[in-house]
Amino acid sequence: MTSTAASYREIRDANGRVYRVGETDRDLLGMSRAWMVWLPWFAMMAVSVFEYGFGAAASTVRHAHGWSLSQTFWLLSIWAVFQALVAFPAGRLREKGIVSARAAMLAGAVLAATGFISIAHSDSLMLAYLGFSVCGGTGVGLVYATCINMVGKWYPERRGAKTGFVNGGFAYGAVPFIFIFSYALHPGNYSMVLDLVGIFMLLVVGLAGVFFKDPPKSWWPAHIEPLQWAASKSGAQSLQKNPPAVKQYSPMEAVKTGMLPLMWLSLGITAGVSLFGISYMVPFAKHLGFGPLIAASSAGVLSIVNGTGRAVTGVVSDRLGRKQTLLIVLLVSAVSLVGLLYAGNAKNQPAFLVFAFLVGFGGGAFYPMFASLVPDYFGENNNASNYGLVYSSKLVGSVVGIGVGASVIDNWGYTGAYWLAAASALLSAAVATFLRQPGRRPATAKPSRNRTAAKPVAQQDVAIAPNWAD
Repeated sequence: MTSTAASYREIRDANGRVYRVGETDRDLLGMSRAWMVWLPWFAMMAVSVFEYGFGAAASTVRHAHGWSLSQTFWLLSIWAVFQALVAFPAGRLREKGIVSARAAMLAGAVLAATGFISIAHSDSLMLAYLGFSVCGGTGVGLVYATCINMVGKWYPERRGAKTGFVNGGFAYGAVPFIFIFSYALHPGNYSMVLDLVGIFMLLVVGLAGVFFKDPPKSWWPAHIEPLQWAASKSGAQSLQKNPPAVKQYSPMEAVKTGMLPLMWLSLGITAGVSLFGISYMVPFAKHLGFGPLIAASSAGVLSIVNGTGRAVTGVVSDRLGRKQTLLIVLLVSAVSLVGLLYAGNAKNQPAFLVFAFLVGFGGGAFYPMFASLVPDYFGENNNASNYGLVYSSKLVGSVVGIGVGASVIDNWGYTGAYWLAAASALLSAAVATFLRQPGRRPATAKPSRNRTAAKPVAQQDVAIAPNWAD
């Protein structure tokens, strides 16, 4: 049982940022905040089959229903539009207290399950677009946005590592399904298999969502005094590379800084590149004449590294810096796409798997970087809305990367498509070089450690914290 009587105090730093200190995670949740990492992770793994497993199921589904390749992959493209589109409105409703995190997860569980069940029982392309693309995309969007924002709010002092870990589940969770779809899915049993996938998502996401709860705004872990942590060796090392936002920006304020639109553009371009690589890995391998083992393994390797890469870069970014890590990821993405193309054309299967490894890393590790950059730049209190705005650019990337990607392959072949994807990754990196934390002033004085005794609820401590240089 949670307690509502725990007192807290508010500490304000030199930039006016407020830290709410005093309430423990057990006061607020009735359990350790670690559950707000594990439960989102399980839910993200459950719904990852949409984005990362669809390519392996596409051939069986389209032949069973009599759809063309383009019609089938437009299902995924429109799915990605709705998955990205729901992030901002869902975030605003959560921050206004109209929709709770628990309600968002339960709705997401039902809608996500509807997605796979809808393509299991009808040949109608229109019903498939409504069920899989609209309902499924909306459901996964609710789950994704809720999970990513949840972990960042409960771990403000270790955002990169924790966000990267949870974000990684959205990729490697699909690996078992990739092999099931590649080896066991056929027109004679696809309805049963897809029904079971839908039921699995309903149960896992629904059960996880029952326990979801947001912390109060500006909450900070009670056992970590924020000003002392900032002055500590580990805290100072992290904050030197990733200083906290100077204030809590509303969505409109974040847009006016100019940095949120830049993030939107960079993520949108990169998301298109990533979705292209994910969607056409198996079709490209089959086009080259590789057997089902190599085709499934390449997609499996991509998903595993896509997920683990997100976790690794989250940890690295805490030390190296989010922006610097993001630029490295985007450059790796560009080089690996070209390498995959030429390894495939050379029929070099070991090299093809190696570059599939690198494509997976580059195609996923940028997501937790943006998920962490947004609260680093604009604060945690409006993160669901601010990140929802940035993440909404994926809807443009999905149309270009998946839908338009099919047309590019038809007209230019895989060679032209992969070269265009690599050039796009470089363009995204160029845009990201202009990112700067808004409002950050150069440090002019040594940090003060002035502190006052804790006061009752609703009273405020004013203390001076360092001004970290950008």
